[in-house]
Amino acid sequence: MAEYIILRNRDFPDIHKLDVYRENGGYEGLAAALKKKPEEVTAIVKDSGLQGRGGAAFPTGVKWGFIPKDVFPRYVVANADESEPGTFKDREIIEKNPHQLIEGIAIACYAVQANTAYIYCRGEFKYPARILEEAIQQARKAGYLGKNVMGSDFSLEIYTHLGAGAYICGEETALLESLEGKLGQPRQRPPFPAVAGLYGKPTVINNVETLANIPPILIRGAEWYRTIGTEKSPGPKIFCLSGHVNRPGNYELPLGTSLRELIYEHGGGVREDRQIKAILPAGASAPLLTAEHLDVALDYESVVAAGSMLGSASIIVMDETTDMVWLTLKTSRFFRHESCGKCTPCREGTYWLVNILERIEHGQGTREDIALLERVANQIALSRPFCLLGDFATTVVLSGLKYFREEYENHIGEKLALSFPAHPQPLVESGRTAIPPSRDLPR
Repeated sequence: MAEYIILRNRDFPDIHKLDVYRENGGYEGLAAALKKKPEEVTAIVKDSGLQGRGGAAFPTGVKWGFIPKDVFPRYVVANADESEPGTFKDREIIEKNPHQLIEGIAIACYAVQANTAYIYCRGEFKYPARILEEAIQQARKAGYLGKNVMGSDFSLEIYTHLGAGAYICGEETALLESLEGKLGQPRQRPPFPAVAGLYGKPTVINNVETLANIPPILIRGAEWYRTIGTEKSPGPKIFCLSGHVNRPGNYELPLGTSLRELIYEHGGGVREDRQIKAILPAGASAPLLTAEHLDVALDYESVVAAGSMLGSASIIVMDETTDMVWLTLKTSRFFRHESCGKCTPCREGTYWLVNILERIEHGQGTREDIALLERVANQIALSRPFCLLGDFATTVVLSGLKYFREEYENHIGEKLALSFPAHPQPLVESGRTAIPPSRDLPR
């Protein structure tokens, strides 16, 4: 991009400092918002077409508009529980450009007339949380938070809250449960958080990247924002690129940029000039894509049309040396570990996915196990798990069977996956079989 809109630390290295942020337009978006009526601010964000950047891609302005009238207090919660494998965009925003997040939260609070906001950080974000605390204190001293923000009648306090490292708390209702001091498990919906959220009151929950988009929209307008990206997916997006690429990292690009451009022009191509075998476009939570999908545009509609989803845009690239059965087992172990255990399809289904995949990968499976694996994955989805984690647990399994079934068949009768040498470490017990410790993708 010609300029950074979200990752402005790359144009202004010290923008985490309040004085540098202000010198470069900081808090002008909040000032512009305070001169308007709250409903006018919501309308601007709605007109911009900004969609949630945490994965669901729900229109942000529409979400704000769901807050019922005459019910107080209200809350805004920033979802900084960045737990999706391969996602590291929110951390850069928090550490390098925290005031833009704080300003976005303040604008959202004014739009929905909330006087209290929380930033829910994943448990491992102790250092980022300290940075946020310092930035909040600076903003309060400068009059951007606290009583009578910037001389207006609007008052706001922002607090940080550290979770305990649970993946499920990225789901917004589980996040609210955790924020209230309860076990982090999803709630039944309806009611939705906009009606009965934190402490049973109307609550808006937005992702960190979503909120960081809001100040530029208030400064430069909805029409300007729509000049970036595509008609149905406007604006910039941070793509987290990792795996077998030469230059992994965060890339802020317009929505609609192709996978090929992201990987080869920005990511420097695949290491050792190997061929791409598979791509995870949304961490562990979306169906696999293959090299045949390199010209797919990275916007919400196009990726769905290709049979997957963009999600938080945590794009993991795997080259031709990757054992796809091993990959599927690794993602299934992740979801089994992170299942909150509330519903049977997810709790029991993820256990059986891992159980079957361990047999297949380590040469102890049969052809009937491949069919059983497919049936279990489909049954999880058909059983309607309580939240999306159960559905996510099936996506790599089913897409792996769709594109790479032959690899599963090749593992039948083998003692170990041929793509990998046996580990020299002692075997560890897992379920019914002794297996080598799991092998991580190169970072």
